[in-house]
Amino acid sequence: MSSITATPSEPSQGSQLMKMTLPMLLGVLSLMSFQLVDSIFIGQLGLEPLAALGFSIPVYQAVIGIQVGLGIATTAIISQTLGAGEAEKAEKIGGVVLITGAICIALLCLILWLIQVPLMSALGASESLLPVIKSYWLPWLGSAWVGAMLYFGYSLCRAHGNTMLPGMVMVATSVINMILDPIYIFVFDWGLPGAALATLTSFFIGACVVYPQLIKRGWFSFNFQRFSVADALNGLGKITAPAMMSQMLPAISSTFATALVASFGASAVAAWGLGTRMEFFSIVVVLALTMSMPPMVGRYLGAGRIDEIKSLVAIAVKFVFLFQLSIALVWLISSGFVSELFADDATVSEILRSYLYRVPFSYGPLGICMIMVSVCNAVGLPMRALIISALRLFACYLPFLWAGAYLADFNGLLTGALIGNIAAGIMAWIMYQQGIQKICHKHSA
Repeated sequence: MSSITATPSEPSQGSQLMKMTLPMLLGVLSLMSFQLVDSIFIGQLGLEPLAALGFSIPVYQAVIGIQVGLGIATTAIISQTLGAGEAEKAEKIGGVVLITGAICIALLCLILWLIQVPLMSALGASESLLPVIKSYWLPWLGSAWVGAMLYFGYSLCRAHGNTMLPGMVMVATSVINMILDPIYIFVFDWGLPGAALATLTSFFIGACVVYPQLIKRGWFSFNFQRFSVADALNGLGKITAPAMMSQMLPAISSTFATALVASFGASAVAAWGLGTRMEFFSIVVVLALTMSMPPMVGRYLGAGRIDEIKSLVAIAVKFVFLFQLSIALVWLISSGFVSELFADDATVSEILRSYLYRVPFSYGPLGICMIMVSVCNAVGLPMRALIISALRLFACYLPFLWAGAYLADFNGLLTGALIGNIAAGIMAWIMYQQGIQKICHKHSA
């Protein structure tokens, strides 16, 4: 288990943050790679299997929402409990998390299986596509359940300060999945269900690695004597529900943004799609930080060391701002080459170049906003985190996007995205400062 020293200096905090973030960075990159390879192999099967995959993606957001929401609550509560020196209580909370997660995700998967035909029809799937979806959904829902249980295991690891094990298992399962994909899909001739079975197999192997380690280290227990399960569920629910809603907001916002972009034509949509994919890769370090910081913040909070939370957040904010600025400069310098590499169409290439001139310079404030959401969840302010997420999208990003488009067409829309993300970063920093001050008053009272 990684430990946090009693009086860490700023360099030791930075070093520990880097040590915990690097495995998460490798893990996230590997997951992104296997999903891309998965789509490539499925694309070779033809239009119908690819369409069936497309219809499953929005439904999967429901599973991911519960999974990530409970994972955020797990990391926050257990790390705080450990920081307060209550290791036995943390073990029992871990047991509650695993039982609750297993039951909730299983029920959701069962419901999705039972309503798959009316659900897919409502989403616009044709009659001819329904048999393809049905053949895919059983192994896919199975992989979703196993993947969720593996994710809960990762959350327990992170809560105890261990990011190396989940990071390395993410890499390993991604590699296994990429190896099994062509074997299951083409060699065994299982087609689209083979892709889901490859994912299920790799997740199962990952669980066989993670769970024995959790048992060995005593990071969960099903012995609930002298322990209030109801109180644990109540504490988890207070963080899980807002965190789940935060996971849904970007999808809703993305729908509105895409509709606005679509008013400028197919070339604009194509360039916007390429730009958003580049954005995801550009902020992957931020995504890793949002996973590695909460355990450290939670322990500091549990130990009542609020000044060290402030110090850690300051280090992360400075790093993210400077790192993302350097990424923006790289995109600016290489914009001509990159736009031609990713887009054969001259119009799409030109629009993408305009995107790279503007939007990447807002990745720093955007990253700061994402970190503030993560930190607010970690210090037990889930509603503040939800409000920051909602304001970022619906008070900053979308209004500036619309105003820019109204005033200066598509280039104005891109400038609006830039200004909206900058405004969101400033807003999130102010709300974090207000929240941490309340916590300071609470601990000093």
